[in-house]
Amino acid sequence: MKVVRCLPVLVVMICLSAASLYGQHSYRLSGWVRDSASGKPLSGAHIYIEQTSQGASTTDNGSFSLLLDTGTYTLRSSYIGYQTRTITLRMRPHNQQLNILLCPKDFEGKTITVTDRRIRQHVEESQMGRTELHMEEVRKMPAFFGENDVLKSIQLLPGIQSSGEGNSGFNVRGGGIDQNLILLDYTKLYNVGHLFGFFSVFNADAVQSAEMMKGDIPAEYGGRLSSALKVSTPNGDFQHYHGKLGVGLIFSNIFLEGPIVKEKASFLVAGRRTYVDALIQPFLKETSSMKGMKFYFYDLNGKITWKINPNNHLFLTAYNGSDAYGFKTNGGAISSFFQWDNTATSLQWLHYFNASTSINNHFSFTNYDFYTDMVMEIYQIIARSGIRDYHFRSDVDQSIGKQQFHYGAEYTYHHFIPNNYEAYSGETAMDLQDREAQFAHDAAAFASAQLELGRRWKAQAGLRFSYFQHTGPYHHYVLNEIGQVVDTIFTPAGQRIKDYMGLEPRISLRYSLDSNKSVKAAYNHCYQYVQQVSLSSISLPTDAWIPSTESTMPQSCDQVAIGWFQNFPKQDLTASMEAYYKKMHHLTEYKAGYSPYNEAAYGYSDPYTQGDGWSYGLEWFAQKNSGRWKGWLGYTLSWSFRQFEQLNSGKVFCAKNDRRHDVSLMLAYDILPQLTASLVWVYATGNTMTVPVGYYFVGYNLVVEYSGTNAYRMDPYHRMDFSLSWMFRRTEHCEHSLQFSVYNLYNRKNPFFISIQTTMEGEDMTKMALQSQAYQMSLFPILPSLSWNVKFR
Repeated sequence: MKVVRCLPVLVVMICLSAASLYGQHSYRLSGWVRDSASGKPLSGAHIYIEQTSQGASTTDNGSFSLLLDTGTYTLRSSYIGYQTRTITLRMRPHNQQLNILLCPKDFEGKTITVTDRRIRQHVEESQMGRTELHMEEVRKMPAFFGENDVLKSIQLLPGIQSSGEGNSGFNVRGGGIDQNLILLDYTKLYNVGHLFGFFSVFNADAVQSAEMMKGDIPAEYGGRLSSALKVSTPNGDFQHYHGKLGVGLIFSNIFLEGPIVKEKASFLVAGRRTYVDALIQPFLKETSSMKGMKFYFYDLNGKITWKINPNNHLFLTAYNGSDAYGFKTNGGAISSFFQWDNTATSLQWLHYFNASTSINNHFSFTNYDFYTDMVMEIYQIIARSGIRDYHFRSDVDQSIGKQQFHYGAEYTYHHFIPNNYEAYSGETAMDLQDREAQFAHDAAAFASAQLELGRRWKAQAGLRFSYFQHTGPYHHYVLNEIGQVVDTIFTPAGQRIKDYMGLEPRISLRYSLDSNKSVKAAYNHCYQYVQQVSLSSISLPTDAWIPSTESTMPQSCDQVAIGWFQNFPKQDLTASMEAYYKKMHHLTEYKAGYSPYNEAAYGYSDPYTQGDGWSYGLEWFAQKNSGRWKGWLGYTLSWSFRQFEQLNSGKVFCAKNDRRHDVSLMLAYDILPQLTASLVWVYATGNTMTVPVGYYFVGYNLVVEYSGTNAYRMDPYHRMDFSLSWMFRRTEHCEHSLQFSVYNLYNRKNPFFISIQTTMEGEDMTKMALQSQAYQMSLFPILPSLSWNVKFR
């Protein structure tokens, strides 16, 4: 792997910025921003100094820090859903602390306009392609079966495409579904879908905010090429007990939070479960094919926060989710059962050394398992796969003058469980080749700096060093030209099989034209050592994760981007235009002719091939942030291509996720303070597909000739959703609301899958006629839903 040349530049920039600090006489203002009623810290609240145009955002724990000269200042603190607070501050010649309490908006009185910190960050920060969504915004969007889903909202942003109808998987700027790093409080998640992806694992009640980074990924995030999505959970209330109960058409949810010890420790618990299968069982006949059917998911979230003292906080977070889907036909002679489980736990220790330096230590465990059992009369096939991670990371945040530094290290021990199969004929077990578990060490060190380079220039420069080692125990099978095993090489436990390492520079620059306009540019170089290979264009729980090995090299990516960012303060609008180019190496696909049967029968074979990819495009985005009308409009024009020596005769072809046009419109209107209507409309160029184009006989065997890879397209995808949210009753201790939503309002039959069926007419092969007919499968017609929620305190 090549070693990049930007390290000296980074060192020089940091040294120059540090040198500029001498002679300054600034003092530190630090503190916390909290909810006035509950005492909960507000993560992402904005602090703005009018006289200097300085700004800061609070951390996950509500803390902030600024450097100011002595003097008198006007400080404004704001947060979505809260009243803006203005404070006159006199900065004396010593460090000071200021704790700020914000009051929620009075929804029963007049509407209060809140200045969103992101309006200024839009042009002021150097980072590109970053979007932060709070659950207050997500809840204003139309809900799928009454459930507000943060991943469905993320898919409405430009440059981010849904992998399929109703699916929680997504593609970013031409990348694959597996190229997105998804974190729940810094804990990696490998499968984020319920019910084959129609819902995500993120319970809206257990999410505080989501931060999406796609154009400029900071050095602290690694292991993926396309994006990083950090989902943050809230802390429980430190002063009062609160709860929520929701009842919908297909599932219900419950949420509880409150103090364990007031002002010292709090808890949060959230859970939900579908119950369609349980409701219909009593009404089914014993002979019904749906009798005994399993079709459900559940998940549980929990968090305990302990303020040991002002300088030490502990956070214990846990998630567990499970899906089950089973059916039977023909009197039980044919049946299938699928189950997949997610578990994630973490312990986080946050320590403040002083007002300018803190360290965050994070221990986590992640486990994902998939199991399926299929029966056809006397035959039975069982398949299992999974991945397990043990992870530790330590981050240091430090301020020196007006410059911000972030550095740390992380380590992960991976345990891969590839697809393994068992097959039975009656009581007799068939002889199938087992695929053994694989193990790997994954480590990285990183450092980044946010640098103020004069009045107009600002930079964020970072460097990440990553190391990956595939280790034993492992059997490596040596094959001859026809795929037969001619030798076996065994590596004992703990011994190195193959390792990879590389430097990953990340840099972004911002040049301010004036207070409302800026130009930004960014460059990212990333490596991905763990990857997922799929036979379909959507993310399925059957898709297994694999490590980089001797024969499968890690993916790498170089991305450059440039953009124009502008605010329109009078209209409270933000707008941006970004252009990007991304080059990807060692992308992994299955070889032509691969089938799961071959993998089950010959588990030692190497089914993968690697090649290159590239994508480029333009993204436009406009957003209105306040007032009775809110919303955004996004448009993406993009191209995405692949080239593999062993696929499509080595010729360039369009990627599965190549979509020329992608449009998303989201509008929300406050009819009354208690009544909000919202609408979403999306349009996307149809997915690519490979189809049969000819048939011929070789002897008595029918041979199918296919088009070039992904040479045809499905019809375009478009859909409109609508919702109405009404808080119809509010008392001192209770709040009742209804949410009515309609998915696919004008009943568009969007293509989900195209099936090609071929029929033969005639008995004489010399005169036989073949006819092919394409049939479109669509998933969801118009779907209305109604949910009732009650909050109590």
